[in-house]
Amino acid sequence: MISKAQAKYVQSLHQKKYRQRHGAFLVEGGKSVLELLSSGVATESVWCTPEFADQNRAKLAAGPPPGLLSEAELAQVSTLATNTTALAVARRPPEAPLSPALALGALVLALDEVRDPGNLGTLIRLADWYGLPGLVLSDTCADPWAPKTVAATMGSFARVSIWPRPLAEWLGALPAGTAVYGADLRGDNVHRAALAPAGQRLRQLVPAAPVAWQSMFSPADTAKRLAKVPLPPLPPLAPAEPALPPLPPARR
Repeated sequence: MISKAQAKYVQSLHQKKYRQRHGAFLVEGGKSVLELLSSGVATESVWCTPEFADQNRAKLAAGPPPGLLSEAELAQVSTLATNTTALAVARRPPEAPLSPALALGALVLALDEVRDPGNLGTLIRLADWYGLPGLVLSDTCADPWAPKTVAATMGSFARVSIWPRPLAEWLGALPAGTAVYGADLRGDNVHRAALAPAGQRLRQLVPAAPVAWQSMFSPADTAKRLAKVPLPPLPPLAPAEPALPPLPPARR
């Protein structure tokens, strides 16, 4: 059972201003909740169905005692159209230090104008998959702690650092000799590019549409090299079906 005050608090976290005010965010779906509990990120509360609690009793013991809700009650406080397992309220983790010399040979993904929460969550998940330490986000990106973003990360939000920064200023303050790669359709094939020249301490890949490049900064001034991910060739089209013979004229 969830009280009216608790339900109101959970529902308030659907909105960015309340996530910022409370320093908390929602984690929805059974898999993401279990990832949260195993990550060490502080968890305020967990709400789940009795069936989910019975199936995951040992893993749920890592967090606060879960409150049991019916699927209908869970749907009332969730942003998901169908959430039949669990949700949790987590504390926003403190920002990890972002040094200009982050790590020898590290690759940091810097994003600009990624406004769709689902796309941003997917990029966070990919950064986790490839072992990147974190992402630098401009203020034109979606909220990384929005429920849709967190859901799209599939648990990677707990393993990848997020650094909100004024992107043009941050790139301009990088040490001399830092390699900056800009994602652009006119760039070189990234699969054939040498992204790790000897002696460079930090490398950046900055995805941005050509319009974003022009509105923020010049690729020639900021990105030392442009790169692109080529699309695979499309399969050949199947031969067209032979045309059907014309119908005989209708009899009168």
